[in-house]
Amino acid sequence: MALMWSTQDLSAQQEAMYSHYMFTQISQNPAYAGNLKAIDVTAIVHQQWVGFNDSQGNHVAPETNSIAVHAPVDLLHGGVGLVINQDKLGYWKEFSMKLMYAYRKNIGIGNLGIGAYVGVINGFMDVASLKAEGGNIIDVNDPVLVNILGDKGDMLFDMGIGVHYQVPGRYYAGLSATRLFPSSSPQDELAYELRRHFFLSGGYEYTLPFNPSYTLMPSALIKTDLGSMQATVSAMVKYNKKIWGGVSYSTIKVFDPLSVLLGMQIKDIRVGYSYGIPTSVVGSSGTHEIFIGYRFNLDFERPMGSYRNTRYF
Repeated sequence: MALMWSTQDLSAQQEAMYSHYMFTQISQNPAYAGNLKAIDVTAIVHQQWVGFNDSQGNHVAPETNSIAVHAPVDLLHGGVGLVINQDKLGYWKEFSMKLMYAYRKNIGIGNLGIGAYVGVINGFMDVASLKAEGGNIIDVNDPVLVNILGDKGDMLFDMGIGVHYQVPGRYYAGLSATRLFPSSSPQDELAYELRRHFFLSGGYEYTLPFNPSYTLMPSALIKTDLGSMQATVSAMVKYNKKIWGGVSYSTIKVFDPLSVLLGMQIKDIRVGYSYGIPTSVVGSSGTHEIFIGYRFNLDFERPMGSYRNTRYF
């Protein structure tokens, strides 16, 4: 098994990507914050290569857990948001938190958001498991590992910007940059650095004129660190604005490229599931992802008032 570990700088894991990216745009673009008349809460659990273990039976397959919340704030002429994410790859974990703000303005028939975020990223290596007797260390005399007495972690500053334009019920487009200022951890045994990531996203909704119960929803997400580029394209069909299904294809080499997506909406609750069909030589039962979202509607209807006049007593 190859480990993200060497005596040279360790390159931090890339930004997490999901099959349900079209429902979690806040994760990669701060300009999405506050674009709804609601408090939006989403959570995702991504389990990749389920059943893939190391030689000792430890679960070392990639995992990603994320929760995000954002809401409009009229006083700030925009919206605010918070995204908390945890990545796990083998014995390496990365925890990140982003606090974001987006200025919003109606332009044409849509709404434009210009946003930024600040946050922290904490990288952590489970050295104890690596050094355990019978573990997956190729060289037990590795000078890097021998000098580490306990688990090792470093925290780095993070910042990003983005723009997002959306015409509700029709289309959206976004461009963002994360980990904007590459920084390195102290030159200790765990030294690693952040790399800039750029995201380009877009989606369209087309209601069939001959059968308005069906809506086609193609979308795409492209990510690059200027060294490599990855893309995910999806095509879904929504029925009666409540049930959807479709397929997604990704060029990300470490993913099972073809995924099937299913989901439904019950009032303000949305639930989605995707299954990545196993095609890699890793040997697993596939990739599973669960998405749950809830919206607290802020567009309340005013109750009708009453009027009394003493003339009608």
